[in-house]
Amino acid sequence: MSTQDFLLELGTEELPPKLLKQLSNALTNNVITQLSELNLSYTKVASFATPRRLAVLVSDLQCQQKDQLIERKGPAVSAPDQAVEGFAKSCGVTRSDLEQKSFGKADYYFFTKEQKGLKTQDLLQDIVDTAIKKIPITRAMRWGDLDFNFVRPTHWLIMMLGGDVVKATVMGLTSGNTTRGLRFTGEQTFSIDNAGDYRQTLFDKAQIEVDFDARKEMIREQVMQVALDCQSNAVIDESLLEEVCALVEYPCAFSGGFDARFLDVPEEALISAMKSHQKYFHMVDDNGKLLPTFISVANIESSDLSVIIDGNERVIRPRLTDSEFFWEQDKANSLASRLPKLDRVLFMKSLGSMGDKAKRIELLSIYIANVIGANADHSARAGLLAKTDLVSDMVGEFADLQGVMGGYYALNDGEDTAVATAISEHYHPRFAGDTLPSTNEGLVVAIADKLDTITGIYGIGQGPTGSKDPYALRRMALGLLRIMVEAELKVDLKALIKQSLELHASEVDRSSADAIYQFMMDRLRAYYKEQKVSSKAFEAVLAVRPESPYDFHLRVAALNEFTNDSASASLIEANKRIANMLKDHQDLGIQVDSSVLVEAAEKALFEATTAVAKQLNSSNDYTQSMRELLSLKETIDTFFDQVMVNADDEILKRSRLTLLNWIRALFLSVADVSYLS
Repeated sequence: MSTQDFLLELGTEELPPKLLKQLSNALTNNVITQLSELNLSYTKVASFATPRRLAVLVSDLQCQQKDQLIERKGPAVSAPDQAVEGFAKSCGVTRSDLEQKSFGKADYYFFTKEQKGLKTQDLLQDIVDTAIKKIPITRAMRWGDLDFNFVRPTHWLIMMLGGDVVKATVMGLTSGNTTRGLRFTGEQTFSIDNAGDYRQTLFDKAQIEVDFDARKEMIREQVMQVALDCQSNAVIDESLLEEVCALVEYPCAFSGGFDARFLDVPEEALISAMKSHQKYFHMVDDNGKLLPTFISVANIESSDLSVIIDGNERVIRPRLTDSEFFWEQDKANSLASRLPKLDRVLFMKSLGSMGDKAKRIELLSIYIANVIGANADHSARAGLLAKTDLVSDMVGEFADLQGVMGGYYALNDGEDTAVATAISEHYHPRFAGDTLPSTNEGLVVAIADKLDTITGIYGIGQGPTGSKDPYALRRMALGLLRIMVEAELKVDLKALIKQSLELHASEVDRSSADAIYQFMMDRLRAYYKEQKVSSKAFEAVLAVRPESPYDFHLRVAALNEFTNDSASASLIEANKRIANMLKDHQDLGIQVDSSVLVEAAEKALFEATTAVAKQLNSSNDYTQSMRELLSLKETIDTFFDQVMVNADDEILKRSRLTLLNWIRALFLSVADVSYLS
């Protein structure tokens, strides 16, 4: 079978950096889908992306489809003539050309024809056109008087099979083998001689590394080397690194500096200005202290780097001056004095202002602090002031500093350190893998803030539906559950939800507590799925409806150890058997009349159960409880082998069922292990 490499390159205006990887992956996946649908084989597919191009290289692409035998099943032989004639006509043949074959219990008409495979070269225009059109783009652009649209205007198209150009017209562009280099240096245009040489040709001719991941690592190495040359440590944020990679084709890292006086401003504000506005990497000393230097990455290698450095230093100076000005201005007014301004900021329709939210967080924080043993006064104060930095100048300019600046302003106002820390950390965890608040008061305010938002929005009927979650409640709920589980907080979630709902205005549905609890449990299920915990183990614990997510977590951990023991399988099946036996006997207690028992096996089980129950009553350790319950395996197995539960004597039968109900109750004190069957 003949094969050749196929290259597709779509040249564009500079693509949105935060979408570049997504666009590249979508194009590659769409090409793969089209090839699969046409039964065209290949060995591998590589995707390339720079700010001005999206490219796909398919290695060893099959040059021609294989011949196919197409068979269509028609009506039954006994069908009316009109139906048979219609089927034949739809196949482009007459009735006499149809075959009769047995299918199931009847005979049917079949149409069969051999279709010769098409040349891959003749299919590529439609493959590429479809692959590009199916890229998901929320805001497409139109340009000139063309009917085409894309995320950015397109300028050139390469489609090559081996060393030959595939003749095609896509998005108004005629395919060729000519690509473009950097805008202002080197060869502006040059040819690709062979599809397989694409990446190397771009690098040799224009020093452009088209492989996104390779270019990203190149930038990382350059940044680290520049930092080393400056006897400093570069702080490389992965999301910033990806964005910078999507902004440059020919990376060249360099360092610059700024006036050391700006270091009097909170470092988070300086870092935000450097990262968000200028895409700079900041540097720190060996103690982690911010230095008055930065690293930027140019898209060109300059013969006079000092000119570029000077330009970048001049650009960052007004940004840092703004930060300095906002810092000094904001310090002039205390957080408490900003509370009236929150009353004029709408939180959400039907949920009141941000001032209303602050008061709810304050009251809920007192409740939570008393439950977990945090300082109620500090928690309440932090809860009340947590949102006041939203009306500060600094946060108005740098929205990502919410909470952080509040902590600094609280210290400036003379608030207790615990209050300031709680304010600065109350948004944590902000994303997967983010840290939790470091203090109990911080945990309290974080829980109160998140729960107030969840209960309020859910309570007015705006909760997530399907794949839509406009207010990011799923992420918020997951962060809330992480706090409770990972900080080991024994909090009654149902009671907490009801308490939060009571603090809302009358527009919020108080009866939504159960729905919110179920929503939270669904997020907890997702949390454990990420932790590779069996869904059966989750359902087994959910069946006994623990009050606290942390308590839930301890039970799941106990079940994990339990199922790793070889004896657990027998006990799981025994629990399922017991559950089936007891479903028609709801009035049974756990007080067994042992004087009625007659068989040695049931007496032994009673004695063993009594000993285990005594151990369970004196322990709150679920893992230890499951270990104790494992000891019942032999006596339970012997009981079912030697004892007939449904005895003729009703008193004896009831005693045996009560004994089994007692055993099941002991297991249910941890989880319903019958779900593990």
